[in-house]
This record gives sequence, C-alpha cells and structure tokens, in this order.
Amino acid sequence: MRLFIGLALPREVRLALAAVQYGLPGARWVKPESLHLTLRFLGDVDRGQAEDVDAALSDIVAPSFDLEFSGLGCFEGKDRVRALWTPAVKSCDLKHLQEKIESAVVRAGFEPERRKFKPHVTLARFKNGSSTERVGMFLENHNTLHAGPFTIGHFTLFRSHLGREGSVYEPLVEYPLYVKLLADA
Repeated sequence: MRLFIGLALPREVRLALAAVQYGLPGARWVKPESLHLTLRFLGDVDRGQAEDVDAALSDIVAPSFDLEFSGLGCFEGKDRVRALWTPAVKSCDLKHLQEKIESAVVRAGFEPERRKFKPHVTLARFKNGSSTERVGMFLENHNTLHAGPFTIGHFTLFRSHLGREGSVYEPLVEYPLYVKLLADA
C-alpha cells in the first residue's frame, strides 16, 4: 500500500485555497477534498512496515498549533513549471511536529528523507510542464491568497489510491496532538 503522513485541512480552508483554481491552461487542479499538507511521504509499504510506522507515530507527543497559508509558489524544472502550491506560514510547532515524525519513521526502519522539508499544499500539477511566463503571470494575479489561521489538532496516516482522475486519499489513522494549556505556552 502507498502511504504518507500529512495534515488534513478543514473544509473552509480547502475551499479558500480552491478559490484560485481556475484560469491556468494545462493545470490539473487538485480536487478540494484532496488538498492536504504532506509531512512525510513513505511510498509503497507492506503491512508489517505499516504497523511499525503506526506504532512509532502513536508514541509522538506534540502540541496542537495554529497554521495558515499565504501566497503562491511553484516547483520548476528545465524551464517548465511542474506544480503550483501555497506555502505554509513559518511555524516552529509545524517544524517540530515534522521533525518528530521524521524521527519516528526512521526508527520504524525507513531511510531518512534527503530533501529539505518545505511545508506547502499542492494546488495544481502540470503533466508536461507549463511555461514559466504563463505561471508567473498567474502568480502575480493571485499572490494575495490567504487561508487561516486554523488549529491543527491531529496528524494523519493516509493511504493513497492512484487513479485516472488523480489520487484519492484515504485516512487510515489520526494521531491526536495535545492542547496547550496556559502553563505550556
């Protein structure tokens, strides 16, 4: 099964992000119900590995926190844009949670992630890439995108089902975060 760990977004946040999903030829927009923030991609794993990951993630203790998204960005390669995304506003609590998840996944037997964590929500992908000029104009016209703040109260182990119409994400397990008390702040 194909797994990843991520943050599910509240409906109102997904709808706010989906409000910019138009007017860019060649974009394959991510369905609003599929918008999420990936904390760690695992790929194809067997049942035993999935159980090890679940056990390791169950041991994580971290506080809930507020999160928001602001602006737009894109991933480029060879003069073509591959994806359009919105970045998460810098959050020490999000970084702390991601580091704990990375440590848990490595303890469960996975190789450490080599790429630097760049918290974002992918809004669109481009099958054959899109011109940087066209996407640049889109970014200029829509860079005021903002969603949040909203509270993250859990993280989720997802199963990804690949299909013709895009991936469908099935939440398998939700791991609660604790609520900070005034003494914790």
